Amino acid sequence: MGERPAAPAALPRVGPAPSAPLTGLSATAARVLPSVVSIETGTSGGSGFVVDGQGHILTNAHVVAGSTQVTVVLADGSRLTARVAGADRGEDLAVLEVDHPGELTPATLGRSSELAVGDQVLAIGSPLGLSGTVTSGIVSALDREVRLGDSRRTAVQTDASINPGNSGGPLVNAQGEVVGVNTAIAASRGGGNIGIGFAIPIDRAAPIAERIIRN
Repeated sequence: MGERPAAPAALPRVGPAPSAPLTGLSATAARVLPSVVSIETGTSGGSGFVVDGQGHILTNAHVVAGSTQVTVVLADGSRLTARVAGADRGEDLAVLEVDHPGELTPATLGRSSELAVGDQVLAIGSPLGLSGTVTSGIVSALDREVRLGDSRRTAVQTDASINPGNSGGPLVNAQGEVVGVNTAIAASRGGGNIGIGFAIPIDRAAPIAERIIRN
């Protein structure tokens, strides 16, 4: 008679942990993710975030260049049509507007003037179409002069991973407050992230968004 087959081995594992509230960066990401959207233009895409309760979404002008209407995908996967309310190409900022603001969750805007080199930050968006992606890093430099839009502007430099598709998404501090609009990277010859990204300071972006909304 043949030998009996060995019983399947049961590998030791820890028991399920009791449910506990999120803390640290997990809590920060959970707070901000409902406010972040993916943007589809038909030919390309990017990211954005909700800035108020009236259906306005802030993104980069280059994300929606040439479009008057785009599709925004919310964190829960629902899709809404949005109009391009206006853009400032010199600052590379644009505002979208949807007709159903009740479905949106506004982000909390912070103050980029309170940032310091070494502060922990998160970049949230849809790099390479991967919606809801969260990457972490620090503020690498303040007031770094780079080309944004049609001219040179100062930006917040970060080593949080930013790739094509992150454009227009928020850079947030450890409290979950938006401190910048992710907009550009210093890329290697292959075009990938090398740990140098740039965000438009929210102290400059917010007044521009307000002006676009008013007009």
